[in-house]
Amino acid sequence: MSFMIPKKVELLGEDIQKSELKYHNKRVAVTKEFTFDAAHHLHCYEGKCKSMHGHTYKLVITISGYVNEIGISVDFGEIKALFKDVIDSKLDHHYLNEVLPNMNTTAENMIVWIWEQLDTALDSREMRDNGQRLEELVLYETPTSYATLKREWMESE
Repeated sequence: MSFMIPKKVELLGEDIQKSELKYHNKRVAVTKEFTFDAAHHLHCYEGKCKSMHGHTYKLVITISGYVNEIGISVDFGEIKALFKDVIDSKLDHHYLNEVLPNMNTTAENMIVWIWEQLDTALDSREMRDNGQRLEELVLYETPTSYATLKREWMESE
């Protein structure tokens, strides 16, 4: 395999036209991963998690949309801003039992709350008006233990 240096950089309006940037009209999902640190404990649970402890949670957010005129369905930067404003600002370095609504702070409960927050934010940011929607969340409590939530499960209830 040999490395080749391009002879010429492709120029918009000369080598490619703006009308060619959108290749298709399909719905495409994009995914971005984030981490946040938080402490919690579980009620009515007999095991080591009944005592306060912490996790580095990993949240995987998948949002879909139809590509716009330049071929982007959901900007990765918009997903990052959504996470920072809606989730990270409320949960990172917090005691979850104090900042979440009354619930046992299990991954299964937390992921539904996170979905509700992100879904509401899609509306307030008018992202849904552009055809964008939340498709799936995965919330890792440890590197090998996680909860998953899909759009069809939230809509079927």
